[in-house]
Amino acid sequence: MQLALFDLDHTLLPCDSDYAWTQYLIDAGVVDREDFTRKNDDFYAQYRAGMLDVQAFLDFQFAPLADNPRARLDAWHADFMARTIVPVIGQAARALVNRHQEQGDLCALITATNSFVTGPIAREFGIPHLIATIPAQDGYGRFTGRVRGTPAFRAGKLERLDAWLEAMGSWRGAFTRIWFYSDSFNDLPLLQAVSDPVAVHPDPPLRAHAEQAGWPILELYP
Repeated sequence: MQLALFDLDHTLLPCDSDYAWTQYLIDAGVVDREDFTRKNDDFYAQYRAGMLDVQAFLDFQFAPLADNPRARLDAWHADFMARTIVPVIGQAARALVNRHQEQGDLCALITATNSFVTGPIAREFGIPHLIATIPAQDGYGRFTGRVRGTPAFRAGKLERLDAWLEAMGSWRGAFTRIWFYSDSFNDLPLLQAVSDPVAVHPDPPLRAHAEQAGWPILELYP
């Protein structure tokens, strides 16, 4: 049995879905343009520099989820998918996922971006399993603005992967090969824990590490 894990932002997608979702809300007039643009840019820069305060970012990212009813959020997200996400998905990214599925590999999208944003994107790729940061909900299905469990970020991705496998009655050692495709040095804990790490459009620190370690470097987008 083999396992293929895919990061999302700047890996299967040529953009950052977290950043793009907030930008969508800004353009739609849902949130304050000046305040959210500044914070969105600041958090994105922190992430790319490997210095993200994940709890502060989640407080920022989850606020619009808590402030709006689920039906309204779902309608916005459907429009976001049609306008922003689906048009930028490349054939090479789809082909990569399809190749692993045709091999019979167990496939999962594993991303720090929250499950509300990424669930529909995983379905668009036909990936059946999603490991993502989870926004907490109350008993009525409304988002609370808090995170549930461990964020799927840095070492948290490895923790969440192991918990997911355990829930299925499995573990990493049960697989003959595990691929993980990622663009980010933030994902180094998981990249180092799999048999087949692949750097995809890597940021400069990951590119340097991949070249030194002899990892494959993949370019899915021009």
